[in-house]
Amino acid sequence: MKKSINLLLTAEEKAILRAQKTKIADLTGFAPDEIAMILNADTKRAKEINALIEFQSIPSLGINFATELIQQGYYSLKQLEGKDPVELFNAFERHVGAWADPCVEDSYRLLAHYIKHGDTGKSWWHFTAERKAYRGQHGFPENRPTKAWYELPQYKK
Repeated sequence: MKKSINLLLTAEEKAILRAQKTKIADLTGFAPDEIAMILNADTKRAKEINALIEFQSIPSLGINFATELIQQGYYSLKQLEGKDPVELFNAFERHVGAWADPCVEDSYRLLAHYIKHGDTGKSWWHFTAERKAYRGQHGFPENRPTKAWYELPQYKK
């Protein structure tokens, strides 16, 4: 597990933890129903927090990747078991309506590798050559979005 993970806790959730003298890192040892009780949170919020913990436990995958998985309806590694990283990446691009930076595809490849093999010490950048070889041979799907991720409103300044 990483030294620190970002759980995107609200100020109210942090106050609850302080009042209980519970550290944020302690939440990593609890199941979603226990997180719900500790934070006085609903089931959905507890599942989100648990998913943030689980997804960020993968080396070199951070909060942005974890939240992207949750936005697509994934809350556990078990849900992603056996899924093709190329299909996951293509679905992600369709979901956001823009093509993503290549490192995002490398991250999906790491995710699939981690689920299948556990922590082998690899990070997302260890999958760059694999991605390049695959895309060189197969290219991208015809329905790939034409807009770039940095053209999305949340990235424009």
